[in-house]
Amino acid sequence: MRQTERPNFLLFITDQHRADHLGCAGHPVLRTPHIDALAARGCRFTDFHVATPICQPNRASLMTGRLPSAHGLQLNGRELSHGERTFVQMLRDAGYRTALAGKSHLQNITAVPPFWPRSGERLASESRALFPGVYGQEVARRWDENEAFELRLPYYGFEQVVLTIGHADEQSGHWRRWLRQQVPDADRLIGPDNAHPTPDWALTRLRQAWRTRVPEALYPTNYIAQQSGRMLRELAAQDQPFFLQCSFPDPHHPFTPPGRYWDMYRPSDMALPHSFDAPLTDAPPPVQWLHAQRNVRPPHFKPGHGSFAVTRQEAQEALALNFGSISCIDDAVGQVMTELQGLGLAENTVVMFTSDHGDLLGERGLMFKGGLHCGGLTRVPFIWADPLLNVAKPVRQTSALAQTTDIAATVLARAGVPPAHGMQGQSLLPVMAGQTDALRNSVLIEEEGQRLDFNMSQRIRMRSLRSKHHRLTIYDGQDWGELCDLRADPHELRNLWSDPDSQALRSQLLAELAYAMLNQTNTSPYPLASA
Repeated sequence: MRQTERPNFLLFITDQHRADHLGCAGHPVLRTPHIDALAARGCRFTDFHVATPICQPNRASLMTGRLPSAHGLQLNGRELSHGERTFVQMLRDAGYRTALAGKSHLQNITAVPPFWPRSGERLASESRALFPGVYGQEVARRWDENEAFELRLPYYGFEQVVLTIGHADEQSGHWRRWLRQQVPDADRLIGPDNAHPTPDWALTRLRQAWRTRVPEALYPTNYIAQQSGRMLRELAAQDQPFFLQCSFPDPHHPFTPPGRYWDMYRPSDMALPHSFDAPLTDAPPPVQWLHAQRNVRPPHFKPGHGSFAVTRQEAQEALALNFGSISCIDDAVGQVMTELQGLGLAENTVVMFTSDHGDLLGERGLMFKGGLHCGGLTRVPFIWADPLLNVAKPVRQTSALAQTTDIAATVLARAGVPPAHGMQGQSLLPVMAGQTDALRNSVLIEEEGQRLDFNMSQRIRMRSLRSKHHRLTIYDGQDWGELCDLRADPHELRNLWSDPDSQALRSQLLAELAYAMLNQTNTSPYPLASA
């Protein structure tokens, strides 16, 4: 076995995966034995939240240890500036080998014009320009139309990258090229128009699920596991410690679990969330509007990009297929862990598991994400399995409030690499070593969007303060907000914003939110001179 003074790191990350959708989280139906095994020998955080429940910005927060308002990628459609230092780059500078297999999504994956600003609304120039570098490298069309197109390496600190771009079985990048090498006319296997017929499935009529013809062995999840194993073999032969990110694009919609995973779980067996049939009388305006839209639109409703109201059948189908995708991921995790163990690296490798954000999946009768900060969207799994953490009684489960930005700080601390000035996350090592029960009293969650959602007069801009006991959410330009007592109302169904008896609490939390936003203001770069 190759010995190093510093541990290796293996990070598994999924896409749009709720914290409660794991066996180790107590789910009564979903089976995830390989991820559960990580939790059994590691530490599982039960109150771990994103910096923002949106794909690109939160992945950038993971990489930089900074909130979206600090690193500048505040909404989908922007790209992470090459001027931002990632913790992967810092590991590489400190002598680590670095690799990524799967999804990155630090740059745009389409060249479709933005919803905001519309053509003609754009000002002549920007007040903030991107740091010099190559952008647009993850646009799927570039990969599909030019077989020679490749990333400019190192890519945000990754020395080698095997890239998948997109979702479901319609992904591009290195996987699509590989698939075309394995199967003649491979493109005829992918997409809803080439899928196996599923006439009884409501989600197929919405084009949010289809039974893919791509075999399990060729599906992106298995490809990412295979490539991760290959990278591990190459890294094991070298004398330097390594960081490997194994990044799965599932269980994000559309749902296309391959082969046996499609019907591994039956929709009729799926219990809907407690809040599925909750009355709408006390729901915030976005929830009420989404249900109204579904009721007034014609029968051939097609969801857009964000959250939408679902029928009971649609919600149960989504849960069943989501679970199939997660079980497929779990088997892929097991495959990578078997490779790690076979190479003799398991005893010197810290293994992590997390996701970029959650999914409503029936909460309040809704599905997907966008413009809401309930726990199903902001709370994600986080497991840290560290065979070398030398403590007498390691903590196996903690309810300490933690956040995506903490991952960078924790990895760097474990590697003995000082954090960069301006990083806003905190190392979780003291919690896992039992030195403290909590690092903070609350987390700040941000969100910005391009669209005029929920019949609002302006695009979504919102902030939330989440503590152990409360969640406060404000929307820019709106005279309403959300205030939930998480102890008395864990499902966040009663909005106390206008409750006469809760006005003092509301004022207190608004002040705390203001101080949290001040505390998280960007401090980088340092001044270069006195004044």
